[in-house]
Amino acid sequence: MIDFVVDKAEGKPLGTLLLAHGAGAPMDSDFMNAMTAALTAGGVTVLRFEFPYMAQRRTGGSKRPPDRAPLLLAHFAEALLQAGDEKIFIGGKSMGGRMATMLATEQLCAGVICFGYPFHPPGKADKTRLDHFAHMQAETLICQGERDPFGTHADVASYALPDSVQLHWLKDGNHDLAPRRASGLCQQDNIEQAADAAAKWIAAKSL
Repeated sequence: MIDFVVDKAEGKPLGTLLLAHGAGAPMDSDFMNAMTAALTAGGVTVLRFEFPYMAQRRTGGSKRPPDRAPLLLAHFAEALLQAGDEKIFIGGKSMGGRMATMLATEQLCAGVICFGYPFHPPGKADKTRLDHFAHMQAETLICQGERDPFGTHADVASYALPDSVQLHWLKDGNHDLAPRRASGLCQQDNIEQAADAAAKWIAAKSL
């Protein structure tokens, strides 16, 4: 059984988001906690879970790298099955978001939401992770920092993305959406803006 952490929406829920963590931090990292709090404040119920390699770290296991994509996808698919509703939205932070987009080529869901999508490895803008986008069976929202080393505004502008993929840019944000101080913003500002964009997108898709 998947060990979910359920954070219920404040007020009438707009929808439910099954949210996966990134490669290097758990489901209760500072970023995941802050994003979940902002989403629930905006009316989105959030289900969080951990991939097995990350869960093993909590039991004293070695700091092992993520499993290969097929194992991650199988676990994500099981989480979606146990969530028990085709109307659920799926998504994640970085690697978790990438796995959500890949899962959407195989499984039905209400939509996909990514926070900081890893469009390419840092410094290798030509090595994209986009081949599967054309095969996704759901519309997708990507909330991306403008200077994210995994896909800056300039990088992504050069890609031919499907019409089903919508981008929401966070001013001066890095991979964790944090801007530089000179921008006049802080990370929490961008997290709240991303959560607001996600909540509005979910509300529109849930009509």
